[in-house]
Amino acid sequence: MIHIHPLLRLIATQPHLLADHAEAYAGLVGEEVGKAATVWKRRAALNAIALCMTGVAVVLAGVGVMMWAASADSATMRAGWVLIATPAAPALIALLCFMMAKGDDSNAFIDLKQQVAADLSMLREVSVA
Repeated sequence: MIHIHPLLRLIATQPHLLADHAEAYAGLVGEEVGKAATVWKRRAALNAIALCMTGVAVVLAGVGVMMWAASADSATMRAGWVLIATPAAPALIALLCFMMAKGDDSNAFIDLKQQVAADLSMLREVSVA
């Protein structure tokens, strides 16, 4: 007697179940891609802001150095702290954005990975039986 794998028997007798399963996988992939795209867009926006703020901080620091160098007597400068504080604010914003943009990608596509693992486990069980 010829032994037919249970999966092949199911495909031959009830192909609509396979189509339903493939449709569910397509929905899961679409959902996971949507989640990942949202994370990637947020990360790209934060990195763009951080890059712009870094540029602003560098320009302001350069202006501050020029103002300090152009002042006749640095001892009579009344608000010298402003030359440091002004570029420090956008530099701090850039640092915060860079830190927020760093993320953990280990959760990307976790639901899909779990579903594939569950399906493979079920297929192994059926193959052994």
